[in-house]
Amino acid sequence: MDIYQLAVRPFLFSALKADPEVVHQRSLALLHALDTTPTSPLTKLAKLSFGQYFCRSDRALEQSLFGLKFANPVGLAAGFDKDGIAAGIWQYLGFGFAELGTVTYHPQPGNDKPRLFRLPQDRAALNRMGFNNLGSAAMAELLQQRQQGDFTIPIGINLGKSKITELADAANDYLGSFQRLQDLGDYFVINVSSPNTPGLRDLQAIEPLRTIFDTLQQANQGQKPILVKIAPDLAWEDIAAVVELSQASKLAGIIATNTTIDRSQLTTQIVAATGKKVTEESGGISGAPVRQKSTEVIRFIHQQTGGSLPIIGVGGIFTAADAWEKITAGASLIQVYTGWTYNGPWMVDRILTGLLAKLAIRGLTSIADAVGIGDD
Repeated sequence: MDIYQLAVRPFLFSALKADPEVVHQRSLALLHALDTTPTSPLTKLAKLSFGQYFCRSDRALEQSLFGLKFANPVGLAAGFDKDGIAAGIWQYLGFGFAELGTVTYHPQPGNDKPRLFRLPQDRAALNRMGFNNLGSAAMAELLQQRQQGDFTIPIGINLGKSKITELADAANDYLGSFQRLQDLGDYFVINVSSPNTPGLRDLQAIEPLRTIFDTLQQANQGQKPILVKIAPDLAWEDIAAVVELSQASKLAGIIATNTTIDRSQLTTQIVAATGKKVTEESGGISGAPVRQKSTEVIRFIHQQTGGSLPIIGVGGIFTAADAWEKITAGASLIQVYTGWTYNGPWMVDRILTGLLAKLAIRGLTSIADAVGIGDD
């Protein structure tokens, strides 16, 4: 019995009618409390229970990618834990890895509220958060307090450009955050694809992107895997150019994709919280409406590279079938966020169980064997 879908979600989504951002903050505060009181009997009981209910271990799900070991391919996407305040909890909720951020060099409050909206008819969310976070110095201080062994899964850090930084100086802004956090993350992501920071997506053009890649790689000296996260709204020739540059710059991989600004797939016409047409509300759409497009981008990148550049697939994953679609299209790893908020903490285990069943049906012994094979 899934208590979350039967009782918790209806209460949060309908009966309580709370601002989704407030619900998110309170949920994260609870996880933070568990993460920062490791010796508490309640925390020990919670972690034990989480492990029993939400975690699944199987060698068929394991992979090694860009020098890191992943116990399973399902990760928490950036955006949920922007400041890393619950970084040590995600391993107990079944995730094979977790990505913190997006974090910027300068602390910033983000865009005006309200800025996060559920679109339940579409199993989607509309957000225009605007990289609200405490800044990379605060994240560095928090992560430096962790003890060796606190993390049993790879921890990624997603880097964004500060809103107050001019586009021409974007590379140095990313560099400043990277230098603060370089020793504290297992991999890093250059986020140039959020639609909620003015001009940010312009950095996906080749020359500005080349400057950012070169600046970070020069400081990195091959020590940490660096990936880039792209938008689903790029033209195919632009995606091909980013892929080519990523390979030339020796990036470790690509995350495909961020949220979309396309509204054409939505059933929702009016955003209930504002009374405005969804086409009049700025921000990116995540969840089910981006599933097909993100899968198409994954397939395109895999074909362009012959599978030589690892892909983390994200966008519209709710079920094992959704995850399998991404993996067989070419994603070695996947990430969830919106689907997890709709389906609850049991979703990761259900996805992993389903992936194991699909491997058995196809006669495969490892999830790595399914990457890019296409589906029946």
